[in-house]
Formats: sequence, C-alpha cells, structure tokens
Amino acid sequence: MPEQPIYVGIIGFGIVGAGTYQTLCENQASIDRKVGRPVRVKRIADLDWSRPRPVEVPKEVQTTDANAILDDPEISIVVECIGGIRPSREYLLRALRSGKNVVTSNKELIARHGADLFDACATPRVDLMFEGSVGGGIPILRPLKSCLAGNRITRVMGIVNGTTNFILSKMMEEGAEFADALAEAQRLGYAEPDPTNDVEGHDATFKLAILASIAFETRVRVEEIYREGITHLAAVDMEYARQLGCTIKLLAIGTLVDGAVSLRVHPTLLPTTHPLAAVGGPFNAIFVHGSSVGEVMFYGQGAGALPTGSAMVGDIIDVARNIANGSTGRISCTCFEQRPAQPIEELLTRFYVRTTVADRPGVLAAIATVFGEEGVSLESVLQKQATGDKAEIVWLTHETKERQMRRSLARLEARPEVDTINACLHAELSR
Repeated sequence: MPEQPIYVGIIGFGIVGAGTYQTLCENQASIDRKVGRPVRVKRIADLDWSRPRPVEVPKEVQTTDANAILDDPEISIVVECIGGIRPSREYLLRALRSGKNVVTSNKELIARHGADLFDACATPRVDLMFEGSVGGGIPILRPLKSCLAGNRITRVMGIVNGTTNFILSKMMEEGAEFADALAEAQRLGYAEPDPTNDVEGHDATFKLAILASIAFETRVRVEEIYREGITHLAAVDMEYARQLGCTIKLLAIGTLVDGAVSLRVHPTLLPTTHPLAAVGGPFNAIFVHGSSVGEVMFYGQGAGALPTGSAMVGDIIDVARNIANGSTGRISCTCFEQRPAQPIEELLTRFYVRTTVADRPGVLAAIATVFGEEGVSLESVLQKQATGDKAEIVWLTHETKERQMRRSLARLEARPEVDTINACLHAELSR
C-alpha cells in the first residue's frame, strides 16, 4: 500500500464532527484497505475545545482557526460540520475553488446554495458530497444518483425529521398534547431548546429541496416548497385519525405532475396500512417510486452523531478513492431540467377538517352546502363531542383542489354557526 496519506480536515466539532471523527478512528484499518491509501485527519478546527467530546483528539490535531485547514496544501478533503449558511458557505466556496474536495451534511447550505457550490467544483474538477444532509445514516442520495439512475422518479415521500416524528408518535401512542410531547423530546435530546426549525417544518423543507432536485433532475428553490408545521395539532386529532384507521405524520412530498413538480411539507393523515405509518419515534423513512423499480423504501436513524457520521465517512471514502485514482470531479450536478413548481392551490388531494359549530338543527346541512357550492365532495362526517351549545364535527373529503378547499374554509369562517376551524390536514389515503 502506498504510504502517502490522503489528509482530511474537519471544520466544526460538535455532534456530527465528533461522530465523523469517531467513525474514522474506529474503522481506520478497514477504511485504509477500501481506499488503497491511508486516510488521516490532519486538523480539526473548532472555536471551543473545552467542551467534553465522546472521543479524544490529539493536541497537535486541534486548532481554533479554519484557515489552518483551508490554507494547508496537504489537506485534500475538507469536511464541514458547522451548519448554517455563514461562515460555511464562504469556507466551502474557498475550499472548492482552491482545488479541495468537500464533504458536508449541511442541508440548509446545500438546499439554498447548492448551485453555487456545484459551479465552484467545475473548473478544478473536485468532488462535493453531501449524503449526510438527508436521512442521517440512511443511504438515499447516492441510490437516487446511481442505483436508481436508470429510472424516471415520479414521487418521493418521506418522514425526514426525527424530532417531529418522535413528537407525533408520542401524541398518537400515548394521547399526549403537543407541548408535553415536545418537552419530552427536549428532555431526551431529540429536540433543540429552540425547536422552531423542526416543528415548523423548515428542516424537512431543506431536505425535500435536496431530494427533489436529485430525484426530478431540476433545481428546486426552498421558497417554492409549501410548508406547514405541527404546532397546531392536538391529541384529539390523533384520536380522530385512529378512528378513521389512520395516523398523522409530518411528510415531505415531491411529485411529478404534468412536467411540473409538486413540493410540500405538512402534517398528513396517512392510513395505517401505508409502510410509512409504522415508522415511529425518531426514525426516518423515505418512500420512492421509480418507473422501472416500482416502490422502494429507505429506513433508519435520521440523525445523531454516529448515523450521520456513517454517511459522512461513506462520502469521505468515495472522495478518497477518487483522489487515489485521479478521478475527482466525475459526479457533477444532475439538474438538467427546468421544471416549474406547481402552485399549492393546484394540488389535488383529500382533506381532514375539524370544526367547532353551533349544536342546532340545520347546521350540518348549511356547512355541507358551502362545501358543495365550492366543488368539495364529502366522503364522511363524524360528530363525536358536544359541549353545551357547541358540537365538534370532523369532515373527510374526496379528492379536491387546494384552491376549492381554501375558498370553502374562508366562507365557513365567516358563517355565524361556525365557531372555529380547529384543524385542516392533507390526507394521503390511497392505501
């Protein structure tokens, strides 16, 4: 085996950085054999080395200056584990333009600035790898790019955020309210002290932008994705879902529709017979439909130090092999198409609506008339609770356009017999 190592520099040494370094160290001999040359971490940059880590780092490897990695001509692979846009974007553009290869799990950066990063790869012919940005340890981006490359992908649908899946699982299985389930997720470390990025759907939106760009071969702007979080859900919605033979999951859904792409992240009523319905706790799963392969599902741990570190090290090995064989820059951006985003108003789907209305004769008929006048066909109506002069009604529709549902709800909100529209959820009930 040639003695010249392939040197790696890691910028950021939090959960993902530590998991990546730990995986590299624990499997060093195997990794070296797979690459055909030694792969060694030469520098790790982090601003705070006083924090405890699960793995020891030699003093000579530690630095607080990212420039010690970016300016080192011996380091050929830069591993970015900072997260966010700044200073990550500047660091990675600088690394790529100077001829260094990059591995990252930074979903927001790839979702918002992937095009710029891929453009920076072109002239020096270097690699940009980001398997860990979606699904943690689940292999999904590489299969879409290689194993399923012969397919026309028509749909991707998945649970891509473990925090929200844990919360919704607690609400479904134990009847917990949202605030209590969130507090438990924070206590166990599944949710951040500020959980906004997860519970409002931003994290899942970044991941869908990446998935859809690869699956549908088109550049997707984050702003084109319809986004809705889970903070408005209540335990009673879980109970009604159970009575309907369903569960509720926060889904990221991308579909090809007449040459356009329909892109949305929202809580969804899903039948218990669907494979995604059984995915509980902090786990992730991504369902893909291809023209030749049919339906496949990828399942596993969607976050955490070692699962994400596993994906990062897989990318490092691929890049190191390319360096050893003089073949970096082979994998470029695959966004060959310019597909428009379908407006959410054009979405054709089913809906679950929970309302509080006046408990008196004629109210159901009046509300059903509004739905009918707007072209919304009702499949079923459930009246389960009545308190005083108020009743809680659940409506389940047949397929209808989002535009028609929005017009219906706007009219219902203005009617005196409708006290509150408590929830309106999209429903995927094909199974």
